[in-house]
Amino acid sequence: MNRFLIFFCLLIATACSSPKSSKVKSIKTKTTVSKIAFGSCSHEDKPQPILNTVLTKQPELFIYLGDNIYGDSRDMEVLKAKYAKLEAKKEFQNLRTDCMVLATWDDHDYGENDAGRHYPFKTESKEIFLGFWEEPKKSDRRNHEGIYHSLLFGKENQRVQIILLDTRTFRDNLMLSGEDKKWKHDYKPNTNPDSTFLGEQQWQWLENQFKIPAKVRIIASSNQFSHEYNGYESWTNVPHEQQKMLKLIKKTKANGVVFISGDVHWGELSKMENEGAYPIYDITSSGITEDWDSEEPNKNRIGSIVRENNFGMISIDWKQADPELTFHIFDITGIARVAYKVKLSALTF
Repeated sequence: MNRFLIFFCLLIATACSSPKSSKVKSIKTKTTVSKIAFGSCSHEDKPQPILNTVLTKQPELFIYLGDNIYGDSRDMEVLKAKYAKLEAKKEFQNLRTDCMVLATWDDHDYGENDAGRHYPFKTESKEIFLGFWEEPKKSDRRNHEGIYHSLLFGKENQRVQIILLDTRTFRDNLMLSGEDKKWKHDYKPNTNPDSTFLGEQQWQWLENQFKIPAKVRIIASSNQFSHEYNGYESWTNVPHEQQKMLKLIKKTKANGVVFISGDVHWGELSKMENEGAYPIYDITSSGITEDWDSEEPNKNRIGSIVRENNFGMISIDWKQADPELTFHIFDITGIARVAYKVKLSALTF
């Protein structure tokens, strides 16, 4: 009998000591979410201690906004190897164990710097992406071109819709600024009305998503939306597509739209006015391992820019009669470098 008890205790001890990385947390769609954290630009060769700081804020969800690895290759084995480096990090394992993790991509994990629809390995890259992030086999994400996707959390009176855009698979090439001194950095606005950011298929899907009842809609876009043009990749490079988004929000009367974005290696909060509707906030968080050594002007910015490693968070206080959203950008110490509150009624028609 004693031997049996010893053997049983050893089995329990072994199970308890199994690494948490073997589990990936998910939450039920009826679960009310009130803390959604997010970030981008995490180089697989660098330590990522800020992910430990994320967990101190106890979010239910963490959204990767792209450049989740720096793959930059047409060799799919290279992409797989770089994802494996990320997966091996203890801080990443802890994140996936302790909160539900969602993801979209940007250019570097898509496969090539600043690439769009002409990248020749986008189908192969998609399969690697969906495999790494453990997308369910029955997911609609596996049944259409690109990786755009949406999820709903909470009952209808507290429903949060997460919309993960794909800003790579369908996007036309951007217009280089070239020798034109009127435009700074890499790109100038493309005024060709046939050029697209999301592609017709994704636009139609998005319109249908906006018709689904929800109180808060968090749109995860790898590129910035509400800021002032700065010459880097963003929605400002295809201004008619940016306007199309604003018009679609008004057409569908989609309440509660807030953008979250990454890519640029700094954090900031931007507010874009939308005539005839509520303003569109965009919380940019970048990067988990990357930073930036200069500051771009942005007339739409609220508060200060965060050039050090950072992550963002949207907190929703559902207990108030008029729920309140707080937008945060935290640094690696957990200090809020940007904090801004808005009532949900200010994001409704």
